[in-house]
Amino acid sequence: MKTWIILLCSWMSLSAQAAVQGRAVDYTLGNMTFKGYLVAEEGTRKRPGVLVVHEWWGHNEYARNKATALAEAGYIALAVDMYGDGKRAQHPKEAGEFASAVQKDLPLAKARFEAALAFLKQQPAVDPKNLSAIGYCFGGGIVLEMARQGLDLKGVASFHGSLATAQPAQPGTIKAKILVLHGAADQLIPQEKVTAFEQEMRQAKAEWELISYPNVQHSFTNPDADHYAKQFALPLAYDEHADKDSWAKLLNFLTTVSAQTN
Repeated sequence: MKTWIILLCSWMSLSAQAAVQGRAVDYTLGNMTFKGYLVAEEGTRKRPGVLVVHEWWGHNEYARNKATALAEAGYIALAVDMYGDGKRAQHPKEAGEFASAVQKDLPLAKARFEAALAFLKQQPAVDPKNLSAIGYCFGGGIVLEMARQGLDLKGVASFHGSLATAQPAQPGTIKAKILVLHGAADQLIPQEKVTAFEQEMRQAKAEWELISYPNVQHSFTNPDADHYAKQFALPLAYDEHADKDSWAKLLNFLTTVSAQTN
């Protein structure tokens, strides 16, 4: 009997893993092609959709893995490409140039984000009225900008994302619920920027929450952060506790906002 139970559990585990399917996809904006990664459970029942916006390195396996984890939690997730043609940086200087080109051109960033959002909406099993977005580092800043622009999203969540903006949100413009997951020791996002963001959200009358992890540095969710820190002398560090806790808080957040009706 014990052996049978073990075999049954193993089969159920393999079946659950097989139920999640990921595939590379292309979507376009004008004459530019973007390389995304769409992940969903098998089946046709309508499910909430989530966009995953990458770090400044570009669309990579890290972003794809987060999309896969979201699909395993019951969402249809699209890891987006904000740079075009799947472009990835190999060095911080290059990453900074890629990210800056998008961040300094908000209409461009919005257009690229909306192209990904439109593609996600077109998926037959996606509930087009139940969409959210999450982002990491550069991507965290992007999803916050999309919330400031009043995009029709249920929620946006930023992990160690940039908080500053050239166009602060105006009262009543933000539709999405906002969750910010931040490392209190983040040298790239000093306390004055956190304070300014909090003040902005209050003035905008947004529904928001900022969770700050003590003694946690930038890029705390990325297991490769320590490698990048050593290789490029960057103030980054992975933190297992903050990573796991922030993911649990994200799933709770998405469950809450997905269940709410407008």
